[in-house]
Amino acid sequence: MSTMPSAIPQRGLSLWWKPLLFLILAAVGLYYVKWSPYYLKSFVAADSHSIGGSILGADQSTPLSAALAYAQVYFLAIWKAAVLAVILGSLLQVLIPRDWLLNLFGRAGFGSTLRGGLFALPGMMCSCCAAPVAAGMRRQQVSVGAALAFWIANPMLNPATLVFMGFVLGWQFTALRLVAGLVLVLGVSLIAQRIASPEQVPEPALEAVADASTTDQSNFFLRWGKTLWQLFWSTIPIYVVAVLILGAARVWLFPHVDASMGNSLVWLVAFAVIGTLFVIPTAAEIPIVQTMLALGLGVGPGVALLMTLPSVSLPSLLMLRKSFDAKVLVVVGVLTALVGIISGLVAAAIW
Repeated sequence: MSTMPSAIPQRGLSLWWKPLLFLILAAVGLYYVKWSPYYLKSFVAADSHSIGGSILGADQSTPLSAALAYAQVYFLAIWKAAVLAVILGSLLQVLIPRDWLLNLFGRAGFGSTLRGGLFALPGMMCSCCAAPVAAGMRRQQVSVGAALAFWIANPMLNPATLVFMGFVLGWQFTALRLVAGLVLVLGVSLIAQRIASPEQVPEPALEAVADASTTDQSNFFLRWGKTLWQLFWSTIPIYVVAVLILGAARVWLFPHVDASMGNSLVWLVAFAVIGTLFVIPTAAEIPIVQTMLALGLGVGPGVALLMTLPSVSLPSLLMLRKSFDAKVLVVVGVLTALVGIISGLVAAAIW
């Protein structure tokens, strides 16, 4: 009888220490990789109306040299965030009780999708760095809509990027990006949720998961190591290969820009498609579009590129190939390009 009162607080402590540890690790990692550097960069953007040069750089003589040159610049810019993303995506599966995730994000619907988007705001990651965390969420049976909203909101509703954009390109670009971002995060995610097979998490399933969470006594480090390896192997190798391929193709994907392009509908559609496929680090779309506008590109194609470059990419789509149905990923890619086209047409009409 004397042991019963002490057992209850012990169970409560074991339930909370893991989520608390996850939050601490996430906060420390994001502060080092994202929050502190972006805070400092915001002053640079405000003072100089620039956050650096275009990552596309100079043309290379061969596809191989172009691939290696772009991969070097790209991975130097994102490697810390990529490492953090894989760690957080794996820790999410072993530190956060599964029933908590299912209660928050498990049911298909607007509320779960909205919470997924809000959950993404502190992350400020690019689409490829957000992909491992989204994959970790899906491994825990989080709904399609919530996982997609988290994935897309990271780059599209990134608060730091919106601030940089306002200082560098103008606040009208920020306003349009915010609207397009909300359409992508909520609208596209909900449409993709409907296309996916219906998902409902009944209460008995939540209770069963909760019971399993409290009785799982397996070694934490063994479970984490297994989860970390599975997540790494399913996302990172295809990611590296896809970046190399796109790096080699960038000389054709991004031709020389001049004033003759203007607001051509052909170039607007082309850049919307290219932006949907190409891969960039966080906020790199800003100097890319700034450079192209200065060379004479019309605001319509520029805005189409500005909306689609960060949202998704071929590497991030491939990284999530095991987490979502192929038809869901195709629909997300097509709708992303469509949002970019519409945004470009709106910008060309009003500016």
